[in-house]
Amino acid sequence: MVQITFKKNPVTLLGKEVKVGDKAPDFTVLANDLSAVTLEDSKGKTRLFSVVPSLDTGVCDAQTRKFNESAAELGEDVVIITVSNDLPFAQKRWCAAAGIDSVKTVSDHRDLSFGEAYGVAIQELRLLARAIFVVDSHDKVTYVEYVPEATDHPNYEKAIAAVKEAKSVKK
Repeated sequence: MVQITFKKNPVTLLGKEVKVGDKAPDFTVLANDLSAVTLEDSKGKTRLFSVVPSLDTGVCDAQTRKFNESAAELGEDVVIITVSNDLPFAQKRWCAAAGIDSVKTVSDHRDLSFGEAYGVAIQELRLLARAIFVVDSHDKVTYVEYVPEATDHPNYEKAIAAVKEAKSVKK
């Protein structure tokens, strides 16, 4: 079981820990227009799921901007999806203000489907723990990082390298 802290305090994660080699769990989250988004919607592409507690915080803002900048170098066969429990309207407003145009933001506020499927739902706060998941075009999890302290940055370099490696696997 993954152990993380939020502002140095231990928290309880709901759901099952996802590990490298697992089949990526399905989920249903909401796009900024309130339409449903599932794993199937990006089938055949390499996916980087960047999970953040809230876009309105410094580290989450920086994390989303970093992956937005990296998107161009990763190519058309990669989808970067930022998942948070922020409302879809707030995500849309934040993206417009921040100039985010290469990362898709989705909201798990409705039923914690992603949070529970990937073991990142923080029971005490109803927020998502900071994590990175890379899923290849065959829906296999190839990289996982549960950030031990939710207010710390993930390892951006390892995540980007994992995406490049996953997309180099023959389809």
